Amino acid sequence: MIEIKSLTKHFGKKPVVEDVTVTIQPKAITSFIGPNGAGKSTLLSMVSRLLDSDTGEVLLDKSNVKKMKSDEFAKRVAILKQSNHLNVRLTVRELVSFGRYPYSKGRLNSDDEKIIDQAIEYMNLTNIQHKYLDELSGGQKQRAFISMVIAQDTEYILLDEPLNNLDMKHSVQIMKILRKLVDELGKTVVIVLHDINFASVYSDRIVALKNGRVVKDGPTNEIINSAALREVYDMDIPVQEQDGCRICVYFNSHA
Repeated sequence: MIEIKSLTKHFGKKPVVEDVTVTIQPKAITSFIGPNGAGKSTLLSMVSRLLDSDTGEVLLDKSNVKKMKSDEFAKRVAILKQSNHLNVRLTVRELVSFGRYPYSKGRLNSDDEKIIDQAIEYMNLTNIQHKYLDELSGGQKQRAFISMVIAQDTEYILLDEPLNNLDMKHSVQIMKILRKLVDELGKTVVIVLHDINFASVYSDRIVALKNGRVVKDGPTNEIINSAALREVYDMDIPVQEQDGCRICVYFNSHA
């Protein structure tokens, strides 16, 4: 379980995250949603130790993440940032093998290789594992980075807008894989999403932020309704049921 307690972050004098307290339930997908500038990515960055908070703390199974050793943290939590720019030319397999670094320190053994094979297969990348990343499409590249995260074999996986720049097919593919990681492997996934329909269809819980504060936090079906969404986005969003899923029809909504 991840407990976020009274987290605050200012950039200059501007508060970007204000007094956020949230509990991330284990073995579930929790999505952070909200308008641009709501503080979603900043909050995830503080949980993943990429950014220091001004006040408050993050507890990972009762341990303060700031006090954990980097190696120990990397064996528990995997992070996929929004932009992943690499200055070196790597193949898919070389990238995925970085996921084993907390364990192998660069000296891969047969167990590491087995886990790398499984992660590559899980993301359906076996036939392109020896291709260079700069030869891949955006969707393939994103799958390679998620494969690296899987190879890290952590209980917690934090992803900041992993659907950025992906088409519909690849977005669905990635969300289905994240769902499988939770349902089949018992992982805990926290994800920043812009598209509320992906959040609605694939999440167990939703944390909705606005102006740096949590305005809604609960099971998906409590958040995906017109009244709650109006509070988050300041617009009327009709919600329709489709095959047991709630779909938000926001492209023709009245502000």
